[in-house]
Amino acid sequence: MAREQIAPTKSNLLRVKERLATAEEGYDLLEQKREILVMELMQKVEQVKLLERDLDARVATAYPALKRMLIVVGRERADRLSQNIRYRFDLREKRILVAGMNLPSLEVRLPNAELKYSPANSFAECDETVLEFFELLKILTELAAVRTITWRLAREVRKTQRRVNALEKMVIPTARDTKQYIESALEERDRDAFFTSKLLKKKGVASATFRGKA
Repeated sequence: MAREQIAPTKSNLLRVKERLATAEEGYDLLEQKREILVMELMQKVEQVKLLERDLDARVATAYPALKRMLIVVGRERADRLSQNIRYRFDLREKRILVAGMNLPSLEVRLPNAELKYSPANSFAECDETVLEFFELLKILTELAAVRTITWRLAREVRKTQRRVNALEKMVIPTARDTKQYIESALEERDRDAFFTSKLLKKKGVASATFRGKA
């Protein structure tokens, strides 16, 4: 790992140590965040799987109910009945706190299932179809909301993982190598200064002795 190209001074050593401490602390925090996000993501993935299973089960009953209704009532009559049916679906964004993050999600308010057509023209197959598809819509809206959170969490996990990798493989090793280089250079400088000082002292003593003998 390449070190930083900076002068080996005590002030630079202090700055590198501070930067290294900050990077290591940030790494620990990001690693904790990543673990929490992964746990939340896995829970949401399991929730999506359960909802998809419920969706498949509801589709398996809703569409056969529709087919039975079309056979009994007839396509043209079913079309006339449906023209008088209007439902209001309230779709809005809501914020959900997940793993300490305020993430956007969906909130869908479904109206109550009401039989809008005349009882005289009603068939049990029509009632069954309406109720089946209302249950299908409930599952679809819940699945859409959970999937939205799952996608957001997955994206946040990837972003956090990139930051963890950058700190682990680049920032921290570079700071450590730079710190080690500066410390080694300063120690070498101190040793040179110490030996130079001793040498000068010896020369001073020898010179004084020579002058005394003279």
